[in-house]
Amino acid sequence: MVKLLFHSATIVPPVGSPFGGWLVCDEGRIGACGRGPSPFADTSGFHIIDAGGGYLLPGFIDLHVHGALGHEVMDADVDGLRAMARFFARHGVTAFLPTTWTATRESTVRALQAIRKAAGPVPQGASILGAHLEGPYLNSARCGAQDPQFIRRAAREEAVALLDLNVIRLIALAPEFEENHWLIQECARRGVTVSLAHTAATYEQALVAFDSGATQTTHTFNAMTGLAHREPGVVGAALARHDVRCEVIADLVHVHPVPLSILIAQKGPHSTLLITDAVRAAGLPDGSYTIDHRTVTVRDGSVRLPDGTLAGSILAMDRALCNVRDVTGWDIEHLWPMASLTPARAIGVSSRKGSIELGKDADLVLLDGSWEVILTVCAGEVAYQRQG
Repeated sequence: MVKLLFHSATIVPPVGSPFGGWLVCDEGRIGACGRGPSPFADTSGFHIIDAGGGYLLPGFIDLHVHGALGHEVMDADVDGLRAMARFFARHGVTAFLPTTWTATRESTVRALQAIRKAAGPVPQGASILGAHLEGPYLNSARCGAQDPQFIRRAAREEAVALLDLNVIRLIALAPEFEENHWLIQECARRGVTVSLAHTAATYEQALVAFDSGATQTTHTFNAMTGLAHREPGVVGAALARHDVRCEVIADLVHVHPVPLSILIAQKGPHSTLLITDAVRAAGLPDGSYTIDHRTVTVRDGSVRLPDGTLAGSILAMDRALCNVRDVTGWDIEHLWPMASLTPARAIGVSSRKGSIELGKDADLVLLDGSWEVILTVCAGEVAYQRQG
């Protein structure tokens, strides 16, 4: 593996302000980093990357994404997952969790087995860290685009068999049903992150779930009980708890800029994590596409079922980061954790991913002054480089 040497970069460190400097990637890890000009007189052993003053950040981590470029996780296709990984790298993503839809047990097992087979680094693509199981243990009253005919309670035999595949890192469920309570505790015992999703839970029921081991909310504001002045709902519980992280789809379609800015102001970048919730239409033109047996329409930046229900997104992570910049007015020094360190912490991989620190995985993204992706490094290899 060739060593990479970045110079003339604006490096965004885990603590403190960005600084001009250099960085070395060696054997897939961050080997050295410093301020000012590169100290290496002999650079013959390096692949040199002139950052041109661009921002060098830890690579983005997307914990909630269903598909792209005509591929989707429920296709259970290893080659499709790898094609998705290469597409995501073009948008600064260096690691992700392929995310399932609510489906039959057989379809879910096939999808999880494909993810397990594809897991790990992907050549010229983002690494696959495991699976995100979104459903089937949800509430049909808040199903959103999840197929209600397959929503069910968490039967112990089925759920344990899925967990025993040893690929699930994150599971999204509705906590208001007694039959789902045991699964929250079992996931916590196994180190699997639990997120509240597609739920009609009350404020009090959400608090019980958090006390039982749930630590996250799925696409916050969407498909859950909202914040009202007499019933704070799941949103109110999440905003009030300092130990809860909140996913958000920052495409400015799923969430209006005002509640988006309120969420970020209240939770902060270390408890707000950006997701895309992208589906197979991401990266493709407007038109009609499929989700399982149903058809969705992509138009004006949204994906909708025939009845108008939002069905995922066509958002990319680099665009999400720019959107929160535009909404909040905050700079990259304050916002970057939302796309990298916070999701890394959410699934317990921050010891090796999510920030620029010596010895961590060399997962990096270089942005220009407009925060557009110039180059992405995954596991020490250049996975994507903008042309021109």
